[in-house]
Amino acid sequence: MKKWIICIVVLFLVIIGILFKVYVTAIDPVKAAEIKAVNIAKEKVQLSEVDNFHIYNGLETVNVIEGKNKKGEKIIIWIPENSKQVIMKKAKSGLSKGEAIQKLLQEQKPKKIISVRLGMEKNIPLWEIYYRSENNLINYYYVHFETGEWLKKIENL
Repeated sequence: MKKWIICIVVLFLVIIGILFKVYVTAIDPVKAAEIKAVNIAKEKVQLSEVDNFHIYNGLETVNVIEGKNKKGEKIIIWIPENSKQVIMKKAKSGLSKGEAIQKLLQEQKPKKIISVRLGMEKNIPLWEIYYRSENNLINYYYVHFETGEWLKKIENL
């Protein structure tokens, strides 16, 4: 009986170790992209603090950094992966996450908003809102970051 318990514990530890290794391997490319994007942003913009980083995959891959400049102002930086161009905007110069959601709610009746995140397509900073409609279909709604204008919708997937 004691051998069974030891075997089960060892097997459990091996499975936990494998899962940890898979997780670390999966997250490495994101961490590498973050380090590269932050270094580029620090070279070209007065970035002093990083609050959030994510990778937007739309028409092209764009690294998005939310942070603060040396004056303590909230800024957002978009860095297209295939370009050295860096686009920086002060957060207050565009819509907030809540304002982007309000733009969606003026036109649509989402059952559940799944995610709201910054992105960029054709050098236009935008908010991507991913939500489910009443019939449980997947929808995407894109709002221009600065003007709040609707850019495009992808509905009923």
